[in-house]
Parts: sequence; C-alpha cells; structure tokens
Amino acid sequence: MTRRRVFAAVFALLAVSVVTGCASNDSLAQQYRDGNEKGYIAGDFQVVQILESDRGEPVAFEGLTETGERVTSDDYRGGVLVVNFWYAACGPCIVEAPLLEEVWQRYQDQGVAFLGVNTYDQPATALSFARDNNVTYPSVIDVNDGKVKLAFAQVTPIQATPTTLVLDRDGRVAARVIGQLASASILATLVADTLAEENP
Repeated sequence: MTRRRVFAAVFALLAVSVVTGCASNDSLAQQYRDGNEKGYIAGDFQVVQILESDRGEPVAFEGLTETGERVTSDDYRGGVLVVNFWYAACGPCIVEAPLLEEVWQRYQDQGVAFLGVNTYDQPATALSFARDNNVTYPSVIDVNDGKVKLAFAQVTPIQATPTTLVLDRDGRVAARVIGQLASASILATLVADTLAEENP
C-alpha cells in the first residue's frame, strides 16, 4: 500500500471516533441556553487535504507573539507553515501540545515553521503554557482583536478549537485538522505531503 492509502485507512478509522473540541463563545452560549455547562463541545475529528488546484488565496496576517515579536505572513512565504489555534484552558489543546511539538522538532530543519494562534489568553498565560508543556515554537496573541483568526477564517472554516492548518509555500491552506490531533503521524503525513509538492 502506498503511504497515501495507509493514511486514508488510518483516517477512515479515526473519522468515526468522536473527540473533544473546545467551544467558541457562540457554542458555549448555546450550551448554557440548553442547560449544558460542560465548557467544551464534542465534535467529529476531521482531516481535509486540499488539492493544489482547489486552494484559495494566500492568507495574509500579522500579529504579536507572546514575547512581543511582530510576525507576518510574509515571514513564512517559501516554506511550509503549520498554524494551530489554541488557548491554555482548552483540554484538547493540552493533550495535543506534545504531538505538535514532536512534529515541529522533526521538520523544523526541512523548511517547516510552526505558529500558534492563542485566541483567549494574555502573553503571561501563553508563556506559562509553553513552559509547562515544553512547547518551543511561538504563538500570536490574538485575544485583543482577533485579526489573525479572522484572516484565516476568510479562506477556511475555523469551526472549533483546536484547529490545525498546514499552509503551502505560497501561504495557501493545503490541509486542515478540526478538533484534537489524534496522533503526531497524521500531522507528519500532511506536512510531508505538502513539503513534497513542487516548489512554486
């Protein structure tokens, strides 16, 4: 079996399982109206790969990391970028943190960058999370204006937190993982497939 067929088989098994996803404010509000105050939503784990011919426009964004460093989409053009939407109190975000770090460590020397987008916390909380969970890549603090999340939401659905995106060398969304990452190997396959595409 080819690697793609193996990945498809694994995905088919994983797609039928339900994993926990943290809620957006709208989803939480609906839960409260329904009398359900568990603080997160359950969602179907989904992996979507997008053919090069079907990808939308490059995502243009800019923001400040938890250390105050300015980053923009231009900083990552020409390489593969993995973007993970998260916040510190999100249980699935804690569970998947070592998996993201594992893939980051594996591919950072191959022209792959990782960037978190923290949608809820202030810098001190994000830094504490990184220390506690051994996360070494930076995160944009997007709680004040939400501009980074909005930039991505204009080109791809951001349906739950966590959501992980793989961007190609042109800055277009090549793959999307909705919900808690089930294994490092799934993300590694998405990254490897995007890396294997011909240079623009």
